[in-house]
Order: sequence, then C-alpha cells, then structure tokens
Amino acid sequence: MNCVAVLPYYKVLREVTGLAQEIEMNARSMILYSDKIVTKYREFNITEVFDMSFRRMGDEGGFFYLHTSTGVYPYMVEIDPKPFIQSFRKMTIQKLK
Repeated sequence: MNCVAVLPYYKVLREVTGLAQEIEMNARSMILYSDKIVTKYREFNITEVFDMSFRRMGDEGGFFYLHTSTGVYPYMVEIDPKPFIQSFRKMTIQKLK
C-alpha cells in the first residue's frame, strides 16, 4: 500500500491545573493511501470519504474538513492543504473511470 499524500495537522490539548492553564500542541499526520485515509486515531475507507474542504483562520493556517459518511471531521492545519485535496480528487476521479 503506497502513500499518495501526507498532510500535517495538529491537536491542541489544554489542561487546567489550579490557577494555571497549560497548552500543548501535538503534531500529527494524515496519510492518504489509495484505499483509505489514516489519522492518529481514525481510519476512513476511501469509499466513505465524500469530499475535503479548507477554511482559513487568521493569517496562518485554518481548519481542514474531511467530509465522510459518518460526519464531518475538522483538523487544525498550519499549511494550505490544497495539494492533499488535489491528490484525493485526482485519485477518486481516476477510480471512477
């Protein structure tokens, strides 16, 4: 199974202890394969994925949305996911032919 594209994303973890709030950013990767998309805790069969979209927030980064048969999953990204989205769309169009 070959990797088609990789999209780095991050998860923000907040922990409140006493009077302080600690913020931790965990870097993760979303991997597009020919038959599935894999994140740290989820795996989506490619037939379950309908579309992908991106909404910029502020000057840098934004939210990448994975539209699936079980719902829409948001992921925080720092880079433009356009190459990842294009790879997905090109791959799914080729499978339709």
